[in-house]
Amino acid sequence: MFEPCYIGGWSAAEHWGLTEQIFSSLCVMTTTRPRNRKPLLRRTKFDLHTVPATHLIGLKTVWRGGTRVRLSDPARTLIDMMADPALGGGIRHVAEMLASLLHDQPKEGAKLADYAAKLGIGAVYKRLGFLLQRDHPDQIALIAACQANLSAGYAKLDPSLPADRLITVWRVWVPTNELRKAKP
Repeated sequence: MFEPCYIGGWSAAEHWGLTEQIFSSLCVMTTTRPRNRKPLLRRTKFDLHTVPATHLIGLKTVWRGGTRVRLSDPARTLIDMMADPALGGGIRHVAEMLASLLHDQPKEGAKLADYAAKLGIGAVYKRLGFLLQRDHPDQIALIAACQANLSAGYAKLDPSLPADRLITVWRVWVPTNELRKAKP
């Protein structure tokens, strides 16, 4: 219905076992610009997000019944959430999903820098680098890749939250309660 598109965000995270949260809508990333971004079709709520056609990378095809469905792979799912933390239910949930990915699927973790480079969104490196340094300091190569690709300017760790502390090394504004290491 929304082609070209893929299932992403919280819906892909549920599929890949990155979260135990249950969401009431299906997150669809589409290249179209729909008028209604939250349609209800056949008793299914959709949440539509527009992405450029060049961002249709890191996708896997799965079968749901007799229907082929494209969804973002685990690493791509996390990178989408770093670009827009609302796709994962906020930065705290995104940090938990990052921990789950790095612990349960370490090979996927190696793809994070590659996808971040392909998308070219500066805030992704800032958020990812900050979270990695805070919660996963053993990810030295990934942290170095984030540091090497920092863009000019500043980003908020989570645009939906007020942020009062600037972490200059990552060029990211962080709420005070997010400075401490996340709980495992």
